Amino acid sequence: MKIAILASEAHVERLRHAVAGSGHVLVWTTAELTQALSLSAVHPVDLLLVDIITHDSADAMRQLVARRPGAVHAVANEVGADATRVFLALDAGAIDAIDMPAAHAAPVALAPFLAKLDAVSKRLARQRPERRTRQTPHTHPRKPYLVAIGASAGGPAALAELLGALPVNFPAAIVIVQHVDQQFAPNMARWLDDFAHLPVRVAHEGDRAEPGVALFANTNDHLVFKSENRLGYTAHPRSEVYRPSVDAFFHSVDAHWRGEAVGVLLTGMGHDGAQGLKSLRDKGCYTIAQDQATSAVYGMPRAAAAINAAVDVLPLPAIATRLIQHFSHVPFTGA
Repeated sequence: MKIAILASEAHVERLRHAVAGSGHVLVWTTAELTQALSLSAVHPVDLLLVDIITHDSADAMRQLVARRPGAVHAVANEVGADATRVFLALDAGAIDAIDMPAAHAAPVALAPFLAKLDAVSKRLARQRPERRTRQTPHTHPRKPYLVAIGASAGGPAALAELLGALPVNFPAAIVIVQHVDQQFAPNMARWLDDFAHLPVRVAHEGDRAEPGVALFANTNDHLVFKSENRLGYTAHPRSEVYRPSVDAFFHSVDAHWRGEAVGVLLTGMGHDGAQGLKSLRDKGCYTIAQDQATSAVYGMPRAAAAINAAVDVLPLPAIATRLIQHFSHVPFTGA
């Protein structure tokens, strides 16, 4: 994987040292945004590491994502402590975030950083999602109601807008899978809770999906339905490089949810969620993909639209309105 670095001079040396031990190729470094934009046009790379401690402007991140220098990965001083900066970077289209390695760190201390680079390399190398066998549609009464949401790069802002437009008495259960590392998933759930009218909290093993709360995937394992409406986490499929996987989640909805489900696929890089959304549509579920104009990164929704997985392709502001209309006949039964 070819890597570039946009960071302050002090942080460039830390990142240069870390990348040197990764087996990946460092193509260029710079401390200036304008030079990064120029270099990316002449010397494109697979991954651009951006020091958001120094370059914490959301506008700067959007410029980088728009120029497509490669996948943009945010580097924070400490991801958990710098949650707001991380969320802004993800909103603008960064694919993930990682802690800044210590200066002249020993190989053992660099292990988490190097593991994250390897995981990103696998994600970028992936050509298409694994084909999966469709589950036989269920014939049980369609009484419980669910909105299953998947998102990736650009997802935090999209989720904040969508949840903020839903009423506190929205009658369907909501479960969200966002590509985000487990070390700051709880902070993101709390951050989304500030925007939403209904409570947002992380999903725990054995939680029941019910109206009145939005549950948020909380680990690097896959959040799935393990039974009719009980959620849990699984490491399988281990080959899935998107963790938590939207496809794994959507397929579990297809396999286990006995009521009416709506699938929503928001902004994000790659293809994750497209095949799962298609399985939901094939089952007879209503499905929505975010449109290109309002997506920070039009990857996952584009993949879904390309295989006719979405009944409707909608601008982000219209999605909440459509969900409210879709469930207008359903009484609220939450706490």
